Amino acid sequence: MSRIAKNPIFIPDNVNIIINKQKITVQGKNGILKSIVNPLIKIKIENKKLLFLPKKNNNNVWSYAGTSRSILNSMIIGVTKGFSKKLILFGIGYKVSINNNILNLMLGYSHPIYYTLPKGIQANCKNQNEIFLKGPDKQLLGQVAANIRSYRTPEPYKGKGIRYSYEKIKIKEIKKK
Repeated sequence: MSRIAKNPIFIPDNVNIIINKQKITVQGKNGILKSIVNPLIKIKIENKKLLFLPKKNNNNVWSYAGTSRSILNSMIIGVTKGFSKKLILFGIGYKVSINNNILNLMLGYSHPIYYTLPKGIQANCKNQNEIFLKGPDKQLLGQVAANIRSYRTPEPYKGKGIRYSYEKIKIKEIKKK
C-alpha cells in the first residue's frame, strides 16, 4: 500500500487549482500546467489541502494514487518555484549559443546542430560551455535536457561530450597491447 498517497499536499496561497472530473489545472506565477488523473482516483480539496482517495480499496489503486500525488506535487512546485537543469559541454571546440529560443550547438561534427526549445522552457548561457535550462514542467525539462545530451553523450576514454552538472564519468584506462 502506498504511503505517499496518504500524505496530503498543502496548497500555497498563490496557487489556484481547478478540478474538472479527471482533468486538473494548476495555475501559479510561473504558468499553467494541466494533467489528467487516473479515473480510479478521487481528488478532494479540503482546508487548502489536496487529498487522494482510491475509489476501490486495492493495492494497485493505492499505487496509482501515489503516482498521481507525486505528479500533482511536482506541478505545484513547478508553478511556484520552477525547476532547473545545468548541462556542461566538455571537449575541445564544443560551444553553445542561444538565438531566439534556438540552441546552436557546435559539438565536433562537420555541421552545427540547431535545437529549438519547446514552449515553456527557457535557456541561458553564461559562457560557451554551460547551458542552464529552466521551466515549470519537470517532465518536459528532463526530456529536453536528455534530448540535448543525446547529441553527444560522454565517451568513456576522455569524457568528452555533454553531461549534467552533477554527473561523474568513470574514465576507462587506455587499451594496451
